[in-house]
Amino acid sequence: MSFNPLEHRGIPLEDQVRSWRELDVTPVDPDHTDSYTKCRIITMNGIETEAIFFSHHFSRFCPDMDVRRQLAEVRYIEQQQQKTVNWLLPGQASVLETTLSYEQVAVDLTAWVARMEPDPYLTQAYEFGVLEDFDHLYRYANLYEMIEHRKAEKVVDQVTEVMPGRPTKLHHRHPYDNVRDPYDRTKAAPISKLHALTVMAAEQQTMNFYMNVGPEYMEPIARQLYQEIGLVEEEHVTHYESLLDPGETWWERLVNHEYNECYMYHSMMQTESDRRVKAIWELHLNMELEHLRIACELMRRHDGRDPESILAPELPTPVTFEPNKEYVRNLLATQIDLTTLGAGYVREAHERFEKMQERLNAGEKPSSERVIDEHRDMFSDEYRLQTEGPHPIRSLREPVGSAR
Repeated sequence: MSFNPLEHRGIPLEDQVRSWRELDVTPVDPDHTDSYTKCRIITMNGIETEAIFFSHHFSRFCPDMDVRRQLAEVRYIEQQQQKTVNWLLPGQASVLETTLSYEQVAVDLTAWVARMEPDPYLTQAYEFGVLEDFDHLYRYANLYEMIEHRKAEKVVDQVTEVMPGRPTKLHHRHPYDNVRDPYDRTKAAPISKLHALTVMAAEQQTMNFYMNVGPEYMEPIARQLYQEIGLVEEEHVTHYESLLDPGETWWERLVNHEYNECYMYHSMMQTESDRRVKAIWELHLNMELEHLRIACELMRRHDGRDPESILAPELPTPVTFEPNKEYVRNLLATQIDLTTLGAGYVREAHERFEKMQERLNAGEKPSSERVIDEHRDMFSDEYRLQTEGPHPIRSLREPVGSAR
């Protein structure tokens, strides 16, 4: 059934402030909750965090005091929403356990977006990132067993495979080569704009998470691995945010953010298996409908355009967390040796890439390789969760980008 958020009135803004008791949500059970429910929580935390950051940046550059007050009022509600969503995560789950869920989001959300994206250039950008996050999941899964002596299959419910992707050591590129060409705001499909916002927000939240939790570990290999992958997340945020057209006005961006929040809460509501969590998605959707209405009014007043001119007439197909095993395996078989050069992709190593590798590694093995070595020393093998068939790659020991 089609749903156009522009045709619905949500909860009036003055009725949206919740008490401490209402914000004190009971977290999900880490041992009995669907792994994709945790993925939906992490995703929506990223969406809300991006909305808050965007609103702050907008306010810093906006000279109109009335608009700044309006942004502040809506932003306070967004902060309450973010606290509600993020506080659904179980406190007893370790940082590493939550990290595995973050990387599961990165794999299955980005793979789904890549499958649904109509623009081939944007699809390639998402497919490129998937193979790197897939490898991060593998590295953290090995660390998880080493430190906590538990296996990642319970965390990811075996719906996402755990095995090598594009090796993490080869993700470190010169910053120039992380900047992609943006979509054209006048030609891009509305769903393409939503996809770009969604994946950027999810990766940004992962970057922020690793920036803060990495030094909480005492084990040197854990601290070093979070530091290494945390810098890859910086590359990924640059990679995805550069896809957005910088020519979009602040008002256009505001409307796109609010429309995307409606889209994402509606999607989570349609697919959520936990009834209690689903009720939160529904409540927040009804709040976001009002936020969207306010943003549309601001755009009409200050940008002189109707929001309908840039938005889809109805919400697209709901974002769905589902297994992407065959899709990822096909990418492993066909794209593992890609790296970037400028805004494009190549299969051969190039001078900037090689110099960056030399500078970072300084003749030593990076932590992403040592964590596998240490796992083999401890358990006589590396940890993998491979649900069916042989690994699609003949050899993962060849350097990415090497000439064939």
